[in-house]
Amino acid sequence: MQLRYNYRVYPTPAQQEALARAFGCARVVFNDGLRIRQSAREDGLPYVSDGELSKRVITEAKKTPERQWLGEVSAVVLQQSIADLNTAYRNFFSSLAGKRKGRKVAPPRFRSRKDNRQAIRFTANARFKVLDSGRLRLPKIGDLAVRWSRPLPADPTSVTIIKDAAGRYFASFVVAAPDQPLPRAGSEVGIDLGLTHFAVLSDGTKIAAPKFLRRAARKLRGLQQNLSRKRRGSANRTKAVVKVAKAHARVADTRRDWQHKLSTTIIRDNQAVFVEDLCVVGLGRTRLAKSVHDAGWASFTAMLEYKAARAGRAFAKIDRFAPTSQTCSACGRLDGPKPLSVRSWTCPCGSVHDRDVNAAKNILAAGRAESLNACGAQVRPAPRAGTAP
Repeated sequence: MQLRYNYRVYPTPAQQEALARAFGCARVVFNDGLRIRQSAREDGLPYVSDGELSKRVITEAKKTPERQWLGEVSAVVLQQSIADLNTAYRNFFSSLAGKRKGRKVAPPRFRSRKDNRQAIRFTANARFKVLDSGRLRLPKIGDLAVRWSRPLPADPTSVTIIKDAAGRYFASFVVAAPDQPLPRAGSEVGIDLGLTHFAVLSDGTKIAAPKFLRRAARKLRGLQQNLSRKRRGSANRTKAVVKVAKAHARVADTRRDWQHKLSTTIIRDNQAVFVEDLCVVGLGRTRLAKSVHDAGWASFTAMLEYKAARAGRAFAKIDRFAPTSQTCSACGRLDGPKPLSVRSWTCPCGSVHDRDVNAAKNILAAGRAESLNACGAQVRPAPRAGTAP
């Protein structure tokens, strides 16, 4: 399994200038390639192939006075920028043809030097190297100081240098990490995600929602008000923008750390994990949008999925339209829809249900049923003797 390992790096002022130059060159090459393909489409010309595009915006462009400074950065950085453009076009075409699942993908857009995130990528062809001293050597950049929070499990195949909106630099290594199967656990769990409680487990455990963004709202409000008072284009406004970005980065980092710890605990303690396939995009358009985005359900379920695959655990998402909150987990009776204000209800069979715990139990039952079907269980009645299968 390929995983990403992120580490904080601390470039010197000279290295920051070299990285800024590399960010700019990669951005210019991407925009030049996009402009060529857009012009070809407007003129009714054939689609410019990947090889032809790379030749025009890199090889031939370096020979012109307007783009000769492209030779100041590693050629791999420029080639990977074109590869990103090609990937963006392939995803767009696959989305138009209906071959790509999920939301529709928009066509590539021009990159700006004012984007919150700047990134360049070095592959093995660039011959980047992690030195014995712990520094990361990059061509035409130098040796970067890295804070190694944990060792790499294997030699990386590529590294991406990222500068975020808060002005921090990160090195993101892609590593082919081996699976680490865990000892078999004796329990399975269904998880009902929500806003009042972040997660309610089928065993009755309720995990409170941390609401990191809500807790930081007062400080963020003050910083945003201070930013709005600054004149556009001034140095003080630039400083205020960085302060707001750092505050938001602190919230995101805290949420991500908490979700990693919780997902690791759940995967370690359970042999199978089942969750509901929530439509986060749709919920993000409702009046609960701020709370939905603060919860971060999508990132949490993604963590559960890849950690389960690596640990040898079962993971599945059940249908989002399954009536988990309307069905009695004891007798299976469908009791009808209920408003969100109803937190507990009594089934005619006599069972008293907590709304969220009952939903988690139904998610567990539905997940088990799906896993049995996937393993070859009988889905429809067996044919009678003497009839064709």
